[in-house]
Amino acid sequence: MRAASLLAGKGAALLPVLLLVLFTTMAHAEDIMTWDKTYAQSSNVIHEKVEFHNRFGIFIAADMFKPKDFDPSKGYPAIIVGTPYGGVKEQGAGIYAQTMAERGFVTIAFDESYNGESGGFPRQTSSVEGFVEDFHAAVDFMGTRPYVDRERIGVIGICGSGGFALSAAQVDRRIKAVATVSMYDMSRVKANGWMDSWTEAERNAYLDELGEQRWREYAGGEVKTLGLPETIDENTDPITREFYGYYKTERGQHRRSSTHFTMTSDMAFMNYKLLDRIASISPRPILFIIGENAHSRYFSEDAFKQANQPKERVVVPGANHVDLYDKVDKIPFDTLEDFFTTALK
Repeated sequence: MRAASLLAGKGAALLPVLLLVLFTTMAHAEDIMTWDKTYAQSSNVIHEKVEFHNRFGIFIAADMFKPKDFDPSKGYPAIIVGTPYGGVKEQGAGIYAQTMAERGFVTIAFDESYNGESGGFPRQTSSVEGFVEDFHAAVDFMGTRPYVDRERIGVIGICGSGGFALSAAQVDRRIKAVATVSMYDMSRVKANGWMDSWTEAERNAYLDELGEQRWREYAGGEVKTLGLPETIDENTDPITREFYGYYKTERGQHRRSSTHFTMTSDMAFMNYKLLDRIASISPRPILFIIGENAHSRYFSEDAFKQANQPKERVVVPGANHVDLYDKVDKIPFDTLEDFFTTALK
């Protein structure tokens, strides 16, 4: 239906768009019939694929999970789960959504705009505003389901989506509780470098590079993306090696997760602060979950200091950043269940 409306009155000029939409629709139909996740399917939940639109008209693809004994006449608490930065819903986010549904919540794990199975062009765009908007749109969707109690909606943000979830909660008071896992503040790291290590000269040099790249792409040049390399060696830095061990190996690799975003996306991130109003989330509670050995730990530690009560910080012994994507023996699901049961009662 959407493909037909695109073509109506536009003529053959939109034929490439139509073909792309039809191809995507066919891919969706195949996915509905097959389990294409990086984790095992639970027999204790009901799974379905859903989609909803954000305020930019982009359709967002999501996996929805309901408790096995789901009763459509009831009003359930709901949890929205965002993916790690560069990931897709078929990976770690789905593990969280499925597990929390086993514990009595109605949940979704969604793909951000321009990525995964969600719509939006150009593809592989990383949109600081768009990714926050996707959380707002997920709240729109969940709060209009007849079996969801719209006064009991919480969010979980993993890695980069932890920052996006907090940013959304700063202005969206429909979000009643936020949990972050291995949180990354993408606006901070892109503006200031790792551990805020960039000098002003280094930051300006990168901004100049971004400006030049915009000119090249505007003139028809190749779109440049940044992400994980295809191979690593003994000279690869530890952080890249850690992400590679998840995204580029059998452990977590998925065909729709390239980890690459357009380079020019960084300019907007460098002009935006995701967490400048984090204190305003109070009195709604925030739970920060971080690995003891996570390279990203400083993001959560600093955000915890800036947030007002009620807030909680849980440090998982021996865990690194990526361990909390998928290692269910380390992910504190009991803590998450207790947090949201209390916050969304």
